[in-house]
Amino acid sequence: MSKFGVLVMGPAGAGKSTFCSALVQHLRNNKRSCFYVNLDPAAEDFAYEPDLDIKDLISLEDVMEEMGLGPNGGLIYCFEFLLENLDFLTEAIDPLTEEYLIIIDMPGQIELYTHIPIVPTLVKHLTRFGALNVNLCAAYLLESTFVVDRAKYFAGTLSAMSAMIMLEVPHVNIL
Repeated sequence: MSKFGVLVMGPAGAGKSTFCSALVQHLRNNKRSCFYVNLDPAAEDFAYEPDLDIKDLISLEDVMEEMGLGPNGGLIYCFEFLLENLDFLTEAIDPLTEEYLIIIDMPGQIELYTHIPIVPTLVKHLTRFGALNVNLCAAYLLESTFVVDRAKYFAGTLSAMSAMIMLEVPHVNIL
């Protein structure tokens, strides 16, 4: 049977973790099963403890300290490390049944979705084209303040469009 999941992404501060928390709460209130995955190696505070946390594999703080990288370079390194260790995801997600909704909370650095093929490679592994056969939908969040400033609005919609093209999965934009 197929698994189902949502990849929650968008720029920093858009409310991705808040959205994930609300989704987890909604599912729990309706007695539905979910599997919450944190793939942001810099995230620290969670309303709900993730079922799988990338920081159990690698942390941004450690990478920045040991490799002498800044936040963006460190984040890219963390995702490259994750791609080299995909069994970390596979071992956790593969046993799940179709009754679970897999919620994946992504970091806010949009270059991961728009410029570099790291997240597209990860998505291919997760979806039916890869090992895990998850029917994945992307939810791209933008702050509502983007509507007020025309330049920010177009920049936000173009970054969402770029992610949509790069990831090649069904996509919902949420303002």
